[in-house]
Amino acid sequence: MAGAPCWVTLLARELPASQAFYGDVLGWTYRPAGLGDDFCVALSDGQPVAGIGALASSLQVAVAWTPYFAVADVDAAAARIRERGATVAVGPLAFHSGRAALAADPDGAAFGIWEGAVRSDWTVGRGSAPAWLELRTRDIDDAARFYGEVLGWAPKSEEGYALTREEDHAVLSQDEQVVAKIRDGAVQASADPSLRPRWHVYYRVPEVSGSVAAALNSGGVLVSPHDASSALREAGLREATLRDPDGALFTVTAG
Repeated sequence: MAGAPCWVTLLARELPASQAFYGDVLGWTYRPAGLGDDFCVALSDGQPVAGIGALASSLQVAVAWTPYFAVADVDAAAARIRERGATVAVGPLAFHSGRAALAADPDGAAFGIWEGAVRSDWTVGRGSAPAWLELRTRDIDDAARFYGEVLGWAPKSEEGYALTREEDHAVLSQDEQVVAKIRDGAVQASADPSLRPRWHVYYRVPEVSGSVAAALNSGGVLVSPHDASSALREAGLREATLRDPDGALFTVTAG
């Protein structure tokens, strides 16, 4: 479905180390992605959840989780991105069974667009897919306008996707299931990556404190709540934001 979140990927510094970290923290296993030894598909209970690849050491870019959104025509979507003052950094180019491009919105938040077949068993908010995605941006209304025009999100959608403005954020939903949120407060010039504009991924886990402990034992960092000892003592902890050893941010939430 055009405009739908259809996949998330991570390009890590070292693939085996990243596989070990997310295996410990999220319980993932892996299978080859059919794209060579430097790429794999992460599995949760045997179901595909994300893609992880090895980032070329020559590329001096921040490691981050990146969502991809389905489009009917990747060339037309790339043109819409450029027309609105944003950047298409890579592509469009042929990739496996479709065509893709990697872009950054006007505030610098990275995202991808994908033209091709999508997994019917991967739907944000359901199954093995992330619980939801969240855009941290400078201005909610500007971001909603940009993504609405690029991806076809609208207050009312005949295809089931709706982008609505709440009191302090915007919500993208499909058949009343929240798949993405847009929040303000990001700062473009911030030295702290947790404050810069970005797409953020939330993953469900059986026990948040257990995932936090595993992350800390595997070289990760607890971003929030800030007190690690308190977080680990609190069995009822519902959510925690973590940074993996390469610097990629993500949140675990009670599932």
